[in-house]
Amino acid sequence: MAGIEIIAVEGGSELKDFIDLPWRIYAEYPKWVPPLKKEVRRMLDPHKHPFWEFSERILFLARRGSETVGRIAGIVDRRYNEFHNEKMGIWGFFECADDPEAAVALFSSVEKWVLQKGMTFMRGPLSPSMNNESGLLIEGFDYPPVVGMAYNPPYYLKLIESCGFTKEKDLLAFLIDGEYRLPDWMERLAERTAQRKGVQIRHVDPKRMDAEYALIREIYNDSWSGNWGFVPLTDNEMRDIQKSVKPFADPGLVFFIYYDDEPVAVCVIFPDINILLKRLNGRIGLLGLLKALIYRSEIKDLRLLMFGVKEKYRQLGLPLLAFRHIYEIGREKNKYQNLEMGWTLEENEAINSLVEEAGGKRYKKYRIFRKSL
Repeated sequence: MAGIEIIAVEGGSELKDFIDLPWRIYAEYPKWVPPLKKEVRRMLDPHKHPFWEFSERILFLARRGSETVGRIAGIVDRRYNEFHNEKMGIWGFFECADDPEAAVALFSSVEKWVLQKGMTFMRGPLSPSMNNESGLLIEGFDYPPVVGMAYNPPYYLKLIESCGFTKEKDLLAFLIDGEYRLPDWMERLAERTAQRKGVQIRHVDPKRMDAEYALIREIYNDSWSGNWGFVPLTDNEMRDIQKSVKPFADPGLVFFIYYDDEPVAVCVIFPDINILLKRLNGRIGLLGLLKALIYRSEIKDLRLLMFGVKEKYRQLGLPLLAFRHIYEIGREKNKYQNLEMGWTLEENEAINSLVEEAGGKRYKKYRIFRKSL
Protein backbone atom coordinates (compact mmCIF):
# COMPACT_ATOMS: atom_id res chain seq x y z
CA MET A 1 0.00 0.00 0.00
CA ALA A 2 1.28 3.45 -0.95
CA GLY A 3 2.23 5.82 1.85
CA ILE A 4 0.55 9.09 2.76
CA GLU A 5 1.62 12.31 1.07
CA ILE A 6 0.55 15.67 2.56
CA ILE A 7 0.05 18.56 0.15
CA ALA A 8 -0.44 22.23 1.10
CA VAL A 9 -3.30 23.53 -1.06
CA GLU A 10 -2.45 26.54 -3.17
CA GLY A 11 -5.55 26.65 -5.36
CA GLY A 12 -6.57 25.25 -8.74
CA SER A 13 -7.14 21.49 -8.90
CA GLU A 14 -5.95 21.01 -5.30
CA LEU A 15 -8.62 23.39 -3.98
CA LYS A 16 -11.19 21.59 -6.12
CA ASP A 17 -10.11 18.27 -4.56
CA PHE A 18 -10.41 19.85 -1.11
CA ILE A 19 -13.98 20.99 -1.81
CA ASP A 20 -15.05 17.82 -3.63
CA LEU A 21 -13.72 15.24 -1.15
CA PRO A 22 -16.85 15.00 1.05
CA TRP A 23 -18.88 13.62 -1.84
CA ARG A 24 -16.70 10.51 -1.76
CA ILE A 25 -16.46 10.28 2.03
CA TYR A 26 -20.25 10.43 2.43
CA ALA A 27 -21.27 8.25 -0.50
CA GLU A 28 -22.54 5.64 1.96
CA TYR A 29 -24.05 8.09 4.45
CA PRO A 30 -27.55 9.03 3.23
CA LYS A 31 -28.21 11.43 6.13
CA TRP A 32 -25.40 13.77 5.03
CA VAL A 33 -26.47 17.03 3.39
CA PRO A 34 -24.11 18.43 0.72
CA PRO A 35 -23.14 22.10 1.10
CA LEU A 36 -23.18 24.44 -1.87
CA LYS A 37 -19.72 24.18 -3.37
CA LYS A 38 -19.58 27.86 -4.28
CA GLU A 39 -20.33 28.75 -0.66
CA VAL A 40 -17.55 26.49 0.62
CA ARG A 41 -15.16 28.07 -1.90
CA ARG A 42 -16.24 31.56 -0.77
CA MET A 43 -15.88 30.63 2.91
CA LEU A 44 -12.31 29.48 2.29
CA ASP A 45 -11.35 32.51 0.16
CA PRO A 46 -9.22 34.97 2.19
CA HIS A 47 -10.26 37.75 -0.18
CA LYS A 48 -14.02 37.18 -0.01
CA HIS A 49 -15.10 36.07 3.46
CA PRO A 50 -14.88 38.64 6.31
CA PHE A 51 -13.58 36.09 8.84
CA TRP A 52 -10.18 36.22 7.13
CA GLU A 53 -9.89 39.96 7.73
CA PHE A 54 -8.48 39.03 11.17
CA SER A 55 -7.53 35.37 10.64
CA GLU A 56 -5.22 33.23 8.53
CA ARG A 57 -5.40 29.65 7.39
CA ILE A 58 -3.64 26.83 5.62
CA LEU A 59 -5.29 23.90 3.83
CA PHE A 60 -3.84 20.39 3.59
CA LEU A 61 -4.76 17.35 1.52
CA ALA A 62 -3.74 13.78 2.33
CA ARG A 63 -3.14 11.54 -0.67
CA ARG A 64 -2.44 7.85 -0.82
CA GLY A 65 -0.99 7.29 -4.25
CA SER A 66 -3.24 9.16 -6.68
CA GLU A 67 -6.27 9.12 -4.36
CA THR A 68 -7.19 12.01 -2.06
CA VAL A 69 -8.17 10.42 1.27
CA GLY A 70 -8.33 13.38 3.65
CA ARG A 71 -8.32 17.12 4.18
CA ILE A 72 -7.98 19.62 7.03
CA ALA A 73 -7.60 23.35 7.64
CA GLY A 74 -5.28 24.98 10.16
CA ILE A 75 -6.56 28.37 11.37
CA VAL A 76 -5.35 31.18 13.61
CA ASP A 77 -8.13 33.56 14.72
CA ARG A 78 -6.28 36.64 15.95
CA ARG A 79 -9.49 38.35 17.07
CA TYR A 80 -10.39 35.43 19.32
CA ASN A 81 -6.89 35.20 20.76
CA GLU A 82 -6.80 38.91 21.54
CA PHE A 83 -10.28 38.82 23.09
CA HIS A 84 -9.45 35.87 25.38
CA ASN A 85 -5.71 36.47 25.77
CA GLU A 86 -5.01 32.95 24.50
CA LYS A 87 -2.81 31.34 21.88
CA MET A 88 -5.27 29.00 20.21
CA GLY A 89 -4.75 27.24 16.92
CA ILE A 90 -7.85 25.84 15.24
CA TRP A 91 -8.44 22.78 13.11
CA GLY A 92 -11.54 22.53 10.97
CA PHE A 93 -12.99 21.43 7.64
CA PHE A 94 -11.73 17.95 8.53
CA GLU A 95 -12.84 15.06 6.33
CA CYS A 96 -11.05 11.73 6.10
CA ALA A 97 -11.45 8.14 5.00
CA ASP A 98 -11.26 5.56 7.79
CA ASP A 99 -7.48 5.77 7.50
CA PRO A 100 -5.62 6.39 10.80
CA GLU A 101 -2.33 7.05 9.03
CA ALA A 102 -3.89 9.80 6.95
CA ALA A 103 -5.54 11.38 10.02
CA VAL A 104 -2.24 11.41 11.94
CA ALA A 105 -0.45 13.01 9.00
CA LEU A 106 -3.13 15.70 8.59
CA PHE A 107 -3.24 16.67 12.26
CA SER A 108 0.56 16.62 12.52
CA SER A 109 0.77 19.05 9.62
CA VAL A 110 -1.63 21.47 11.28
CA GLU A 111 0.16 21.16 14.63
CA LYS A 112 3.49 22.09 13.05
CA TRP A 113 1.94 25.09 11.29
CA VAL A 114 0.18 26.52 14.37
CA LEU A 115 3.32 25.98 16.46
CA GLN A 116 5.21 28.08 13.94
CA LYS A 117 2.57 30.76 14.48
CA GLY A 118 3.29 30.76 18.21
CA MET A 119 0.17 28.91 19.35
CA THR A 120 0.19 26.79 22.52
CA PHE A 121 -2.89 24.59 22.04
CA MET A 122 -5.31 23.41 19.37
CA ARG A 123 -9.10 23.33 19.40
CA GLY A 124 -11.59 21.96 16.93
CA PRO A 125 -13.47 21.21 14.88
CA LEU A 126 -14.38 24.83 14.18
CA SER A 127 -15.10 25.58 10.54
CA PRO A 128 -13.78 28.19 10.87
CA SER A 129 -15.08 29.52 14.25
CA MET A 130 -17.70 29.12 16.99
CA ASN A 131 -19.85 31.52 14.97
CA ASN A 132 -19.96 28.94 12.18
CA GLU A 133 -20.23 25.15 12.01
CA SER A 134 -18.81 23.82 15.27
CA GLY A 135 -18.26 20.44 16.88
CA LEU A 136 -18.05 16.80 15.90
CA LEU A 137 -21.28 14.82 15.94
CA ILE A 138 -20.91 11.99 18.48
CA GLU A 139 -24.59 11.15 19.17
CA GLY A 140 -27.66 11.35 16.93
CA PHE A 141 -26.40 9.82 13.69
CA ASP A 142 -29.87 8.56 12.76
CA TYR A 143 -31.07 12.13 12.18
CA PRO A 144 -30.02 14.35 9.26
CA PRO A 145 -28.32 17.64 10.16
CA VAL A 146 -30.27 20.88 10.18
CA VAL A 147 -29.00 24.04 8.52
CA GLY A 148 -25.66 25.19 9.91
CA MET A 149 -25.00 22.04 11.96
CA ALA A 150 -22.38 19.37 11.39
CA TYR A 151 -22.70 15.76 10.30
CA ASN A 152 -19.86 13.24 10.09
CA PRO A 153 -19.22 9.49 10.08
CA PRO A 154 -19.12 7.85 13.54
CA TYR A 155 -15.52 6.68 13.01
CA TYR A 156 -14.22 10.28 13.09
CA LEU A 157 -14.31 10.18 16.90
CA LYS A 158 -11.77 7.35 17.03
CA LEU A 159 -9.52 9.01 14.42
CA ILE A 160 -9.44 12.27 16.35
CA GLU A 161 -8.87 10.70 19.76
CA SER A 162 -6.05 8.56 18.34
CA CYS A 163 -4.28 11.81 17.42
CA GLY A 164 -4.14 12.93 21.04
CA PHE A 165 -7.25 15.13 21.23
CA THR A 166 -9.54 14.97 24.27
CA LYS A 167 -12.95 16.37 25.10
CA GLU A 168 -13.06 20.05 25.99
CA LYS A 169 -16.78 20.84 25.66
CA ASP A 170 -19.92 19.05 24.50
CA LEU A 171 -22.72 20.88 22.71
CA LEU A 172 -26.34 19.73 22.78
CA ALA A 173 -29.23 19.98 20.34
CA PHE A 174 -32.87 19.50 21.28
CA LEU A 175 -35.87 18.48 19.18
CA ILE A 176 -39.42 19.81 19.48
CA ASP A 177 -41.41 17.33 17.41
CA GLY A 178 -44.33 19.50 16.38
CA GLU A 179 -46.14 19.53 19.74
CA TYR A 180 -46.05 23.28 20.29
CA ARG A 181 -47.56 23.38 23.78
CA LEU A 182 -45.99 24.62 26.98
CA PRO A 183 -46.71 22.98 30.36
CA ASP A 184 -49.41 24.88 32.24
CA TRP A 185 -47.00 26.23 34.87
CA MET A 186 -44.70 27.66 32.21
CA GLU A 187 -47.68 29.15 30.39
CA ARG A 188 -48.79 30.92 33.58
CA LEU A 189 -45.33 32.33 34.29
CA ALA A 190 -44.94 33.44 30.67
CA GLU A 191 -48.28 35.23 30.84
CA ARG A 192 -47.22 36.95 34.05
CA THR A 193 -44.06 38.16 32.30
CA ALA A 194 -46.08 39.30 29.27
CA GLN A 195 -48.26 41.41 31.55
CA ARG A 196 -45.27 43.11 33.16
CA LYS A 197 -45.33 46.83 32.45
CA GLY A 198 -42.94 47.80 29.68
CA VAL A 199 -42.55 44.31 28.11
CA GLN A 200 -43.30 44.08 24.39
CA ILE A 201 -42.54 41.72 21.50
CA ARG A 202 -42.05 42.83 17.92
CA HIS A 203 -40.99 41.01 14.77
CA VAL A 204 -38.35 42.31 12.39
CA ASP A 205 -39.37 44.92 9.86
CA PRO A 206 -38.61 43.59 6.33
CA LYS A 207 -38.37 47.19 5.07
CA ARG A 208 -35.39 48.06 7.28
CA MET A 209 -33.35 44.90 7.43
CA ASP A 210 -29.95 46.62 7.60
CA ALA A 211 -30.93 48.25 10.88
CA GLU A 212 -32.56 45.06 12.14
CA TYR A 213 -29.44 42.96 11.57
CA ALA A 214 -27.34 45.63 13.26
CA LEU A 215 -29.67 45.35 16.27
CA ILE A 216 -29.40 41.54 16.25
CA ARG A 217 -25.62 41.87 16.31
CA GLU A 218 -25.73 44.37 19.19
CA ILE A 219 -27.91 42.13 21.37
CA TYR A 220 -25.98 38.99 20.43
CA ASN A 221 -22.61 40.52 21.30
CA ASP A 222 -23.96 41.72 24.65
CA SER A 223 -25.92 38.63 25.66
CA TRP A 224 -23.30 36.05 24.64
CA SER A 225 -20.25 37.95 25.90
CA GLY A 226 -19.80 35.72 28.95
CA ASN A 227 -20.21 32.42 27.07
CA TRP A 228 -17.34 29.99 26.63
CA GLY A 229 -15.65 30.37 23.25
CA PHE A 230 -17.47 33.60 22.39
CA VAL A 231 -15.94 36.21 20.15
CA PRO A 232 -17.95 39.29 19.05
CA LEU A 233 -19.32 39.38 15.54
CA THR A 234 -17.93 42.23 13.43
CA ASP A 235 -20.06 44.50 11.25
CA ASN A 236 -18.74 42.82 8.12
CA GLU A 237 -19.45 39.32 9.47
CA MET A 238 -23.04 40.28 10.27
CA ARG A 239 -23.52 41.83 6.84
CA ASP A 240 -22.18 38.62 5.31
CA ILE A 241 -24.67 36.57 7.35
CA GLN A 242 -27.47 38.90 6.28
CA LYS A 243 -26.57 38.45 2.63
CA SER A 244 -26.24 34.66 2.97
CA VAL A 245 -29.61 34.08 4.63
CA LYS A 246 -31.63 36.61 2.63
CA PRO A 247 -32.87 34.05 0.05
CA PHE A 248 -34.50 31.80 2.66
CA ALA A 249 -34.97 33.76 5.91
CA ASP A 250 -38.57 34.23 7.12
CA PRO A 251 -39.02 37.59 8.88
CA GLY A 252 -41.97 36.14 10.78
CA LEU A 253 -39.55 33.84 12.61
CA VAL A 254 -37.31 36.55 14.07
CA PHE A 255 -38.41 38.72 16.96
CA PHE A 256 -37.16 41.15 19.60
CA ILE A 257 -38.30 41.57 23.18
CA TYR A 258 -38.36 45.12 24.53
CA TYR A 259 -38.41 46.38 28.11
CA ASP A 260 -39.19 50.04 28.74
CA ASP A 261 -38.69 50.73 25.03
CA GLU A 262 -35.19 49.21 25.02
CA PRO A 263 -34.44 46.09 22.91
CA VAL A 264 -33.19 43.56 25.47
CA ALA A 265 -33.55 40.13 23.82
CA VAL A 266 -33.57 38.58 20.37
CA CYS A 267 -34.69 35.23 18.97
CA VAL A 268 -33.62 34.10 15.48
CA ILE A 269 -35.24 31.06 13.88
CA PHE A 270 -34.45 29.87 10.35
CA PRO A 271 -36.32 27.53 8.04
CA ASP A 272 -34.26 24.35 7.71
CA ILE A 273 -33.26 24.52 4.06
CA ASN A 274 -31.19 21.34 4.22
CA ILE A 275 -33.90 19.30 2.53
CA LEU A 276 -33.50 21.66 -0.43
CA LEU A 277 -29.69 21.55 -0.29
CA LYS A 278 -29.96 17.76 -0.48
CA ARG A 279 -31.71 18.08 -3.84
CA LEU A 280 -29.23 20.65 -5.14
CA ASN A 281 -26.28 18.32 -4.38
CA GLY A 282 -23.75 21.10 -4.10
CA ARG A 283 -24.67 23.11 -7.19
CA ILE A 284 -27.09 25.95 -7.71
CA GLY A 285 -26.91 27.01 -11.40
CA LEU A 286 -30.05 27.38 -13.52
CA LEU A 287 -31.23 23.85 -12.79
CA GLY A 288 -30.62 24.44 -9.09
CA LEU A 289 -32.67 27.63 -9.16
CA LEU A 290 -35.49 25.72 -10.81
CA LYS A 291 -35.28 23.02 -8.15
CA ALA A 292 -35.32 25.67 -5.45
CA LEU A 293 -38.55 27.09 -6.82
CA ILE A 294 -40.20 23.69 -7.30
CA TYR A 295 -39.22 22.12 -3.98
CA ARG A 296 -39.22 25.13 -1.63
CA SER A 297 -42.57 23.93 -0.26
CA GLU A 298 -40.79 20.83 1.10
CA ILE A 299 -39.13 22.94 3.80
CA LYS A 300 -41.06 21.79 6.87
CA ASP A 301 -38.66 22.14 9.80
CA LEU A 302 -37.00 24.97 11.71
CA ARG A 303 -33.80 25.68 13.60
CA LEU A 304 -33.65 28.05 16.55
CA LEU A 305 -30.29 29.57 15.73
CA MET A 306 -29.97 32.22 18.40
CA PHE A 307 -31.64 33.37 21.58
CA GLY A 308 -30.01 35.94 23.79
CA VAL A 309 -30.98 38.26 26.64
CA LYS A 310 -28.80 41.19 27.62
CA GLU A 311 -27.13 40.41 30.93
CA LYS A 312 -28.75 43.37 32.69
CA TYR A 313 -32.25 41.97 32.05
CA ARG A 314 -31.86 38.28 32.87
CA GLN A 315 -34.07 38.40 35.97
CA LEU A 316 -37.23 39.33 34.06
CA GLY A 317 -38.24 35.79 33.03
CA LEU A 318 -37.86 36.56 29.34
CA PRO A 319 -36.85 33.02 28.25
CA LEU A 320 -40.31 31.75 29.26
CA LEU A 321 -41.95 34.55 27.31
CA ALA A 322 -39.75 33.73 24.31
CA PHE A 323 -40.66 30.03 24.49
CA ARG A 324 -44.34 30.86 24.54
CA HIS A 325 -43.98 33.15 21.53
CA ILE A 326 -41.93 30.54 19.66
CA TYR A 327 -44.70 28.03 20.23
CA GLU A 328 -47.33 30.54 19.11
CA ILE A 329 -45.36 31.01 15.89
CA GLY A 330 -45.17 27.23 15.45
CA ARG A 331 -48.93 26.89 15.77
CA GLU A 332 -49.69 29.87 13.53
CA LYS A 333 -47.26 28.85 10.79
CA ASN A 334 -48.57 25.31 10.51
CA LYS A 335 -46.51 24.69 7.38
CA TYR A 336 -43.59 24.08 9.76
CA GLN A 337 -43.32 20.91 11.84
CA ASN A 338 -40.21 20.05 13.87
CA LEU A 339 -37.99 22.62 15.57
CA GLU A 340 -34.37 22.06 16.54
CA MET A 341 -33.03 24.15 19.41
CA GLY A 342 -29.30 24.21 19.44
CA TRP A 343 -26.68 24.30 20.14
CA THR A 344 -26.27 24.85 23.90
CA LEU A 345 -23.31 24.11 26.15
CA GLU A 346 -23.68 20.81 28.00
CA GLU A 347 -23.03 22.40 31.40
CA ASN A 348 -25.64 25.14 30.88
CA GLU A 349 -28.18 23.22 32.95
CA ALA A 350 -30.36 26.27 33.58
CA ILE A 351 -31.28 26.65 29.90
CA ASN A 352 -31.04 22.92 29.08
CA SER A 353 -33.49 22.01 31.84
CA LEU A 354 -35.80 24.80 30.72
CA VAL A 355 -35.78 23.49 27.13
CA GLU A 356 -36.61 19.99 28.37
CA GLU A 357 -39.40 21.30 30.59
CA ALA A 358 -40.77 23.06 27.51
CA GLY A 359 -40.92 19.75 25.62
CA GLY A 360 -37.50 19.53 24.01
CA LYS A 361 -35.76 16.17 23.70
CA ARG A 362 -31.96 15.93 23.81
CA TYR A 363 -31.26 14.13 20.57
CA LYS A 364 -27.81 15.15 19.33
CA LYS A 365 -24.44 15.78 20.94
CA TYR A 366 -21.40 17.45 19.43
CA ARG A 367 -17.89 17.57 20.84
CA ILE A 368 -15.16 20.23 20.80
CA PHE A 369 -11.67 18.78 21.29
CA ARG A 370 -8.46 20.26 22.69
CA LYS A 371 -4.80 19.33 22.60
CA SER A 372 -1.87 21.09 24.26
CA LEU A 373 1.16 21.61 22.05
